[in-house]
Amino acid sequence: MSDADLEEIRKGRLAQLQQQQQGGASGGGGGEDQRKQQEAEARASILSQVLTPEAADRLGRIRLVKESRATDVENRLIMLARSGQLRSKITEEQLKELLGAMTENAETGGGRGGGKIVITRRKDWDDDDDLLDL
Repeated sequence: MSDADLEEIRKGRLAQLQQQQQGGASGGGGGEDQRKQQEAEARASILSQVLTPEAADRLGRIRLVKESRATDVENRLIMLARSGQLRSKITEEQLKELLGAMTENAETGGGRGGGKIVITRRKDWDDDDDLLDL
């Protein structure tokens, strides 16, 4: 990402914050919906600047299957963009690598609930002894 792109994102965010402050002073019950709408637009704007069309399409398909995974990926991409760690647009292959890294991280205990199931069997319990009593 170039400095011009980051500056554009900052200006958009500043304008959004100013609108929220103006809306908060005169706002009523509809302010919450408007704020959510503006947040969604800001996210979409940042993602469109960060992702290639193919990567955005893949992220959309992921959202259809598992929305929480897509939201996690979007949050990670937005965080990287805001911190200036992205030098160019994310391609579909880079998005696949990011998904793989996030999945691997979740499976090794960094995620929610872990992905392993452990079965512990009883050692000294035997059902066959009950049949001899009959």
